[in-house]
Amino acid sequence: MTETRSVNDLRADRNWWRGAVIYQIYPRSFQDHNGDGIGDLVGITERLGYVADLGVDAIWLSPFFTSPMRDFGYDVSNYRDVDPTFGTLGDFDRLLEKAHALGIRVIIDQVISHSSDRHPWFAESRLSRTNERADWYVWADAKPDGTPPNNWLSIFGGSAWAWDSRRMQYYLHNFLASQPDLNFHNPAVQDALLSEMRFWLERGVDGFRLDTVNFYFHSQGLENNPVVRPEDFNASTAPAVNPYNFQEHLYDKSRPENLEFLKRLRALMDEYPGTTTVGEIGDSQHQLEVMAQYTSGEDRLHMAYTFDYLGGEFSAGHFRKSIVETETAAPDGWICLAFSNHDVVRHVSRWAAREHQDGFIRMALLLILSMRGSVCLYQGEELGLPEAELAFEDLVDPYGIEFWPQFKGRDGCRTPMVWQAAAHLGGFSSAPKSWLPVPNNHLMRAVDQQLGVEGSVLSFYREAIAFRKMHPALRGGDIAMIESPDGVLAFTRSDDTETVLCVFNMTETEVIVPLEGLAPTASGAPGNSPEPVDGKLSLAPFGAYIGLIDRS
Repeated sequence: MTETRSVNDLRADRNWWRGAVIYQIYPRSFQDHNGDGIGDLVGITERLGYVADLGVDAIWLSPFFTSPMRDFGYDVSNYRDVDPTFGTLGDFDRLLEKAHALGIRVIIDQVISHSSDRHPWFAESRLSRTNERADWYVWADAKPDGTPPNNWLSIFGGSAWAWDSRRMQYYLHNFLASQPDLNFHNPAVQDALLSEMRFWLERGVDGFRLDTVNFYFHSQGLENNPVVRPEDFNASTAPAVNPYNFQEHLYDKSRPENLEFLKRLRALMDEYPGTTTVGEIGDSQHQLEVMAQYTSGEDRLHMAYTFDYLGGEFSAGHFRKSIVETETAAPDGWICLAFSNHDVVRHVSRWAAREHQDGFIRMALLLILSMRGSVCLYQGEELGLPEAELAFEDLVDPYGIEFWPQFKGRDGCRTPMVWQAAAHLGGFSSAPKSWLPVPNNHLMRAVDQQLGVEGSVLSFYREAIAFRKMHPALRGGDIAMIESPDGVLAFTRSDDTETVLCVFNMTETEVIVPLEGLAPTASGAPGNSPEPVDGKLSLAPFGAYIGLIDRS
């Protein structure tokens, strides 16, 4: 069992986040305690022992704040309370207390680039052009012909501008029309949002995941975004069918003014030693440049993640290029790595060849745990869950409904956790029906089918996380790429105590890797390929090898 620890013990290590393994929980889908078919905070608290036994350092909770749920909590109408769907503030306090006792830190989402249109701030702002909060959101006059102020687009489809008949003006929304953008150019808005965050820091949270952190500021000149150059087009931030990708988003996000606000945010965090921030950066053309700006030095974000590994291709070439570009662009920054989360198709389905799925799952885990950065794991990936195939009538995600059928939205990665294969709804809920269906092909991978079973995916995740913790070079060491055959990714991780060799066959065919000048010894890594023979390493399809390099 996990050793009980105090909050002071957890906070004593101010750099715990560097190289940490963070487990993301989507509250609607983790565990339903009250039987309404939707997960809640009490349900999460009941399952924290399971999370602690994985060996992770922290959990990240997706939003649980008061919300009309148009975007399932990413539209906040009260930043200081828990939506009744998920419970009460008291329930959150008990969750936090138990997590800390189990040695788990708690990171919560902060969705401050926009609020819900039901937030009292917006209700007041839209009343007139002269009230006290008139400029708390981004308002602009129509063009003479009545059309929106410029060509900016919403990620969720259509114009980023919505008409409001009360003010006879347009307001900006980078997502749903019910998610108006806050005006960060107004210092009073910044003060208010930092105060909302202080509320949770005072309550004892250990950090924030900052939703769409590069969307906080817009250009006050409201210039049109240019057309993206064909060679720069990519669909990492939005699906390929979304016209949002046709623009280079120079003026509606990733603005330089954001750096000064991030310094204000970091100053707040520094008042609470041992807390951390991780920012989500969505910018297809400039994400590494933005990440470097946001995480370099000691006065901005602690870490950030991009969509390099939440989309794109699973190939040695893509990963090598991304690693080198990250190290070059942000040598002093810190990336948070993830292959899956609540916004993207689960990586098992996105990348894995069906006939090699089990090998892929294991190799992918060893790879992400060996790369330089902190790591986010998404609930259910430790069970090897694939993306759920849902019928159109089962969808609730407005994003998927808008772009169906070419893009099926985010519901397929948000279906409920499966705890017991033979139980009603996989043990997730006692309700007749859950908010999203529980797929039949998930039940065979339920926790009770894998817990304590040697060779199961769940057991492998536990072993791999424990192995990473044993090797400080994997948590915080430098990374150096090694020349390798096509389809193979190879690098070393080094710190003052050790050098670790990491080699991954990212193809469906066996490969022989010459280890010129290297003589690794056994590391005891779970799922390791056989030791090299005569200076050559033999890797099966999606095989991995981790060895120790003698530096004496």
